[in-house]
Amino acid sequence: MASANSKIKIGVVGLGKMGIMHACLLNVVPNVEVRGLCDKSRLIRTVAKNAYKGVTVTDSLQKFAPLNLDAIYVLTPIPSHYALIKEIYATNLAKNVFVEKTLTSKYSHSEELAKLSEKAGGVNMVGYMKRFGVTFNKAKALLEQQVIGELSSFNAYAFSSDFASIPEGSTAPNARGGVIEDLGSHVVDLAVWLFGDLKVTYAQANSPLTVGSLDDVTFGVAGVDGLNGTFEVSWRKNDYRMPEFGLTIHGKKGTLHANDDEVRLELNGTEPTRLYRHDMNDNVDYFLGGAEYWREDKHFIDSIISGQTPQTNFQCTLAVDSLLEQVRHKFNG
Repeated sequence: MASANSKIKIGVVGLGKMGIMHACLLNVVPNVEVRGLCDKSRLIRTVAKNAYKGVTVTDSLQKFAPLNLDAIYVLTPIPSHYALIKEIYATNLAKNVFVEKTLTSKYSHSEELAKLSEKAGGVNMVGYMKRFGVTFNKAKALLEQQVIGELSSFNAYAFSSDFASIPEGSTAPNARGGVIEDLGSHVVDLAVWLFGDLKVTYAQANSPLTVGSLDDVTFGVAGVDGLNGTFEVSWRKNDYRMPEFGLTIHGKKGTLHANDDEVRLELNGTEPTRLYRHDMNDNVDYFLGGAEYWREDKHFIDSIISGQTPQTNFQCTLAVDSLLEQVRHKFNG
């Protein structure tokens, strides 16, 4: 547990879009000091040195050692997470770790890191920021109130246009670890959060960019009490300049729809009721990228100060990694 009056000293690894955004947000969170930035690119390091005066900017994780960091943010592509986090714990660079989703690309690796994090004794968190969205929290509250009664099924989707125009055979998506890990993991996390334990029943790739790649995927799941669901995940959809995530949930009393912008409730025999994001007090102290990013960073810092376990800690999110592993196994036989 850290003192509420002392500065939480942070290092950030990976200065791509997410790294820059989190570094900027952390720079204005109370009781936080960004001490170190790390990236392999010389150009990015040069820019960072000009933007962050007095901050150590390096190309090597081990050069964080003299900074006496309280926490490290790992914001590199998914395939690099396992090695970096393992190094952080092995060399005692920091006991508190935040990593962008997913924890790793392989369930056994995620399980190993969860065990290492327990030994380290600090706070750890995976960046499933959709859990901090007001619309999805409203949907969860309505489900807990059993507004639509006993649940029967759900349909979930995660769409973007990130690779809609690239030619077949391109290897560009590989650096991001695959669509189910990169894009789909957010909506899988929401489903696990809302519905509990799920098991994959089938999976199919609809239009892979390269042989063996997963870029446009549909899969089904089974839950408790006869609940079943489907997921459609693609980063090849046209007209989704910004990623979109959503769920349609069916119950005996009606249907509940939730996406990034609204919640729509359709009870049997009544007119639909809509609640929009701006109706739900979607305000934060500092807005950058989306209100959810501020909330998740503040939640992580507050957890370090209080010593409490974050919502999306490593152990909790193993359920997401397990489900993604099941999808991969369906393809790999």
